[in-house]
Amino acid sequence: MTAEIVRVSERWLALREPADAAARARDLVEELVQRPLARGRRVIHDLGCGSGAMARWLAPRLPGRQHWVLHDRDPDLLAAAGAELPGAAADGAAVTVETKRSDISRLHPDDLVGVRLITASALLDMLTEDELAGLASLCVATGCPALLTLSVVGRVELTPGDPLDGRVAAAFNAHQRRGTDRGRLLGPDAPAAVNEEFGRLGAEVLERPSPWRLGASNAELVTEWFAGWVSAACEQEPELAGHTDAYTRRRLAEIMTGQLAVTVDHADLLVLPPNRRPRESHPADSGTSSVCAPLAAFVTR
Repeated sequence: MTAEIVRVSERWLALREPADAAARARDLVEELVQRPLARGRRVIHDLGCGSGAMARWLAPRLPGRQHWVLHDRDPDLLAAAGAELPGAAADGAAVTVETKRSDISRLHPDDLVGVRLITASALLDMLTEDELAGLASLCVATGCPALLTLSVVGRVELTPGDPLDGRVAAAFNAHQRRGTDRGRLLGPDAPAAVNEEFGRLGAEVLERPSPWRLGASNAELVTEWFAGWVSAACEQEPELAGHTDAYTRRRLAEIMTGQLAVTVDHADLLVLPPNRRPRESHPADSGTSSVCAPLAAFVTR
């Protein structure tokens, strides 16, 4: 096992925000709006909010008054999220935001009193099996839907192709599933694990593709993504490093000239819990902290 310390830069989050916005499955939002639990005033908790991109994307697509609680462990990212707030709701209703420095590995239903929606983005692949079980228990215990977007599924396509693409992709996927001091990460197995774990708890899971489709207009993002993709692959399979220098130079030249197109497949999942009223708990309630096993510590991307 290896210790896991993950830091995410504001620059990377800013680069990926437009691609994330274009990729997310809008029909899941339409499905969410039609559900009874989505009506009325919404208190929305965004787990591992980063710079607040999910709130900026989703709030204007939901009607009605909304109050977003943005959770993250990184105070700099929380400051960025608080500085660039989402616009008004789809019908012009007010959207308010609070930021909360939280270790989301420790959240229980009592921390989410009155919640009507839980969201997260680019999170699931960084969880272990036990951590996902904790997240599933938390969501089902609150009785509200969860919109979990942009989980990698292990498929990447580069056009034009190169003989090394498949080997780098396989090593990267193995890196995504690497062992850590918390356990093995789910990586691209996360969507299937979500379906299994939430299904075991009686929830319904709707899954849609949400691919990044990147080209000449995304050169800066493609450059950053490609560098990280190859670096992770070489970290997982060190012998690759002797083969990727020329490969990297070719690919970077193709990016600079607008000749490389990249598709990175993701999945969006909307979890609809068993049909019941959301739990209206109060801090004085007893015995609630055992409802949801806490997630093991992790830092989201």
